[in-house]
Amino acid sequence: MAEKEAVPIRYIGGPTALIEFCGLRFLTDPTFDRGGTDHTTGPVTLKKLADPALRLDELGRIDYVLLSHEQHSDNLDGAGRAMLSHAGKVLTTKEGAERLGGNAVGLVPWQTISIPAPDGETLLVTATPARHGPYGCEARSGPVIGFALRRAGDPRAETLYFSGDTVWYEGVAEVARWFRVTTAVLNMGAARVEAAGPAPLTMSAEDGIQLARAMPEATIVPLHFEGWAHFSESRNVIADAFRAAGLEDRLRWL
Repeated sequence: MAEKEAVPIRYIGGPTALIEFCGLRFLTDPTFDRGGTDHTTGPVTLKKLADPALRLDELGRIDYVLLSHEQHSDNLDGAGRAMLSHAGKVLTTKEGAERLGGNAVGLVPWQTISIPAPDGETLLVTATPARHGPYGCEARSGPVIGFALRRAGDPRAETLYFSGDTVWYEGVAEVARWFRVTTAVLNMGAARVEAAGPAPLTMSAEDGIQLARAMPEATIVPLHFEGWAHFSESRNVIADAFRAAGLEDRLRWL
């Protein structure tokens, strides 16, 4: 098997990371508010605990924002929303793009767009299915997508997958069947909020293990497991579970 391409990823906090792929700079789910702030939407108040590792003025050029959804503040907070206009394009759900306007481009699951890379190649970005909680949660949680990025021309090209906020379910299993994922950036932490019931709203450690087995070439990069009060599984919980499953060497901590 050929050696996998190393993907530079810088962790900023929560679900936010700066990814360099094919000469382009991608930012996932932007959250740049200071720690200690509360974010209330309807009956739910989310408490942010930690500052971002980078300030906005340290971020540099952003070619594309990969925004899994814009309706929850732990994926797009106030400062994150303000920076969107400074990015080249914001790729998000169709409904989210309609609400955001401006440079936002709306995608539905399995829709693919082509974008030019600086090296003259073409990059394909596919919106992937996501379910932000247990079966039947969609009306409450709203639409969410993930993203699969790969070079054009080779249907089995190395693929970078950003899950967005989802649990493991058939839609994610289908991503594993369609793409040769070599880097999987996962929103984990088994997020739970009382108003939504006891089921996790993002991937648990067990979800991550199932995904790792379905994507046997993928390096697993956990995000979104700390920095907010509603996560129920820490880095140690995730690491212990992967160790018990014999998959600890698949994890890449940023």
